Amino acid sequence: MIVCVCNNISDREIRQAVDLGLSSMAELRRDLGVATCCGKCASCAKQVLNEHLDSKIHATELSFRSVQTA
Repeated sequence: MIVCVCNNISDREIRQAVDLGLSSMAELRRDLGVATCCGKCASCAKQVLNEHLDSKIHATELSFRSVQTA
């Protein structure tokens, strides 16, 4: 889905940016231009960012636990 209409940025692009190392709204603004025009997308962009960061942390914890039990 398109999160930032002004700059045509999708939730997928935000998740890809997180996968490449971005971890804050300031970085999304700087690198993707999210929430730099009208700002109406800021809350949705932040939600996508935080959810993807949380899912990466959870996946890492599960991987770590699997290695410990082996």
